[in-house]
Amino acid sequence: MKITVSRKAHFNAAHRLHNPALSAAENQSVFGKCNNEYFHGHNYELIVSVTGEVDPKTGYLIDMKVLRDHIKTEVEDYLDHKNLNIQVEEFKTLNPTAEHIAYVIWNRLKAVLNPDLELSVRLYETPRNFVDYSGL
Repeated sequence: MKITVSRKAHFNAAHRLHNPALSAAENQSVFGKCNNEYFHGHNYELIVSVTGEVDPKTGYLIDMKVLRDHIKTEVEDYLDHKNLNIQVEEFKTLNPTAEHIAYVIWNRLKAVLNPDLELSVRLYETPRNFVDYSGL
């Protein structure tokens, strides 16, 4: 039986959308207020979904306590209350857009999950703006 289980999480972080290859005027034109040199923040909401076969011995796809612990370590502890541009290694070379943040989260979680499990993440930057990434 193939099934999907999901868990919600939350973290707060600051960032600045900026491409050093662009001029100041181009950055302002492309990123607007999000290019503020003093950064800005979001209350990110995250839904992590894992899909696979249910273990007939336990009835679990994944123990939700294990999933919770992975999310805490790989996402919340890593990103919460951080300035993404300055404090998170991946964003020293990636512009910390919602798309790139979802990609980084997916990679960090995929590295610690059973490789037989499919993973997808949905990251809400605002209540109306969100990104889905499933490694494809």
